[in-house]
Amino acid sequence: MKTLVIHPKDPTTDFLKPIYQALPDTTVVEGGVFKDEIIDLILQHERVIMLGHGTPSGLLAVGRFPGDPPPWNIIDHTMVPYLRQTENIFIWCHANRFVEQYKLKGLYSGMFISEVEEADYCEVEATQNQVDTSNYLFSYLLGAQLLIDPDLRGTHQKVGSRYSILAESNNVVKYNSERWFING
Repeated sequence: MKTLVIHPKDPTTDFLKPIYQALPDTTVVEGGVFKDEIIDLILQHERVIMLGHGTPSGLLAVGRFPGDPPPWNIIDHTMVPYLRQTENIFIWCHANRFVEQYKLKGLYSGMFISEVEEADYCEVEATQNQVDTSNYLFSYLLGAQLLIDPDLRGTHQKVGSRYSILAESNNVVKYNSERWFING
């Protein structure tokens, strides 16, 4: 399956790389391309994986993508018609609100704690070690499962059940496990 990964270069989200690093036939975009080029790339791929920081309005560009004016989001409402034509994975904070607003299909996250500051904001007691464990476990499990079984329903179920094993001892895993969704 031809896969496009849109993961704006940002050291605070490097922990997401295991999701796609071993996938075959993958194009990774970290920045430096215009939105119309992103559209062309989406249309050339069967699956799109979008990762990083975001808001309900889309995946943040974090200053990595050109434009006039520079885009605030690299994935936003303008991409919806093209994303309806592919299988998708949306992993950013509040991706659920974007996916549900536009009735898109795929795997997606809600508010997903990936930093201690986010845990504080969400009123979840967490140490840096708990955040790191959650980040790396989730990314590793999702990447490994996508290699084994490209079916997103099976991936959602298997990653969710394995990831949530740590929910009793890790508040971040508990919180994030409740914000891991699939539709379509």
